[in-house]
Amino acid sequence: MRTNIPSIEKNEKFLRSLTLLFFLTILSFNGYSQINYEYAKNKKFYLGSYGRVGVDWSFENGGSIGRRLNLNNMGSIGGRLEEQDYLELVPNLVFKPQKGDSTEIHVQIRLAAYSTSLTSIGNTSTSSVGGLSLALPEIYAEARNIRGSGLNVWIGSRMYRGADVHIADHFYFNDHSGQGAGVEYKNSRLSAIFVASVDTTSTLPPYFYLNIKTGTPSAALRQRAVFIGEHDFNIDDANRFTALAEYHHMEKGEDNALPEDADDDLEDAVNFPSDYGYVLGARYHRQFKKLKPGSFNDFTLRYGAGIANGGDGGLSKTWLTFGAPDENSLRFKNAYSLALVNHTVLNVSDNYTFNGYVIYTKSKGGSDLDNLAPTYFEKEVYNRKTDFTIGSRNEFFLTDYFHLLAELHYSQRKDGTNPYASMVKLSVAPVLVPTGLRDIWARPHLRFVASVARYNDYAMESLYSPYLQFSGENRWGYYLGFKAEWWLWK
Repeated sequence: MRTNIPSIEKNEKFLRSLTLLFFLTILSFNGYSQINYEYAKNKKFYLGSYGRVGVDWSFENGGSIGRRLNLNNMGSIGGRLEEQDYLELVPNLVFKPQKGDSTEIHVQIRLAAYSTSLTSIGNTSTSSVGGLSLALPEIYAEARNIRGSGLNVWIGSRMYRGADVHIADHFYFNDHSGQGAGVEYKNSRLSAIFVASVDTTSTLPPYFYLNIKTGTPSAALRQRAVFIGEHDFNIDDANRFTALAEYHHMEKGEDNALPEDADDDLEDAVNFPSDYGYVLGARYHRQFKKLKPGSFNDFTLRYGAGIANGGDGGLSKTWLTFGAPDENSLRFKNAYSLALVNHTVLNVSDNYTFNGYVIYTKSKGGSDLDNLAPTYFEKEVYNRKTDFTIGSRNEFFLTDYFHLLAELHYSQRKDGTNPYASMVKLSVAPVLVPTGLRDIWARPHLRFVASVARYNDYAMESLYSPYLQFSGENRWGYYLGFKAEWWLWK
C-alpha cells in the first residue's frame, strides 16, 4: 500500500501555519502587535482631487491631437480651455489631540500625474517614451489653532499660495510653493523655503557647485534660502490690504581649491558667487456687497530684484529667476521684475457671471544686454521680456444643468529686442453641469470646446505658439475638443 507522504507534509505545514496565526492573533489582542489598529479610530481621512481629461484634435497633417493656441512662454495665460490631461489626488489625514484640546492636526500628501508628451493620459504609462510622469508636490504636516491660540505651524513640501486667476491658471502675487517651514498667527504669516537641485541643464542660478573633497571634481548641492513675511490689514468686512516681503540668499559655490592639473576654466564654469534678491508687494482685495456673494476684485503689484526677479511661462514663483547673469560677476545685481495683476469676479445675477483679468509683467536679467545673453555653461537666454494679457470668461446659466462659456483673450509678448508677438483668441464651450448648481465654481464640467485664434505677422512668421510650431505659418489657428474638469476638496 502506497503512503501519500507529500500530502501529510502539506497538512503539517498548514497546521503549523494555522497555529502560528492563532498565537499572533492572541498576542495582537493583548496589545503586543507591532501595529495597533485601534488607533485608526482616532483618525479621520479626507480625499481631495483636481483633474482634467478629454480628447481634442485639429484637422492638420491628416488629423492630429489639438495643440494649445496660446503664445509661447505664456503657459495658460491667454485661456486654459485647451490644457492637457492632468490628475491630482490629495489624501489628508486628521489626527485628534487629547480631550479638551482644540488643536487641528493635518498631514497632507498630493499625488500628481500627467503626460510629458502631448498624448492622452490614458494612452501612456511610465515606461512610454515621453510618457506618464508622477510627482509629489506636497507632503507636509500642520498643526492649526494650537491649544486655541490661533497659532498654526507647518513643516514639509507645500503648495503654499493664495488666489489665482483660474481661467488663466495663474497663481499670482504670493506663490511660495516649495519645501520648508512656516508659522501663522492671526493675520501674519512667516515662512522659509529652501530650494536645491542638481539639474545641470537649468539656466537659473545653479543650485550645484564643484566639490573636490574626494580629489575628484563632482557636482554637489548648494541651496537658495527664501525668507517670507506677509500680513493682512483688514480695513472692514469688505476691504483687505496685504503686504508682502521676501529675502533670497544663495551662498557661494566654492568648496576647495581645484587640483593642480585641473582645467583653468573649470572653476569659473561651475563654482558660482553668492547672490541675493528681495521682493516687495501689495495686494488690495475688495468684496462687492451689492452684488451676489462671491463677487470681488483683486489688485496686486509686486517688485522683485536680484535673483528674486520672478519666473516665466505662466509661473509666478519669485525663486524662478529670469534672464542671464552679469557676464563678469555671474551675479544678478541689476535684475528686476515688475508684475501687475487685476482679477475680477462679478456674480451679476442667477443667469450670468463675469470673470476677467489683466496680467502685465516686465522683467530684466542681470546682464547689460537687451537681447540674447550668455548664461551658465555657454547657453543663451533672453535677458528682457514684456508680456501683457487681458481676458474674460462670460458664463451664462441657461438652465441649472446647462451653462455656456464664452471667452475672449488678447496676449502680446516681446522677447529681448524682437518685435511683439500677439494673439486674439475666442473660445465657446457649452457645458453640462451634472450637479445642477448655478455657480462658476460648480464642478464637474463636461464641455465641448471650440477655440479660434488670430496671430499677428511676427507670431505667425516665427511660429510663436505650440499650434503654429505644428501647423506652420498660419494667420489663424483653431482647436476642438471634448473636455472634463473637476475638483473635490475635503
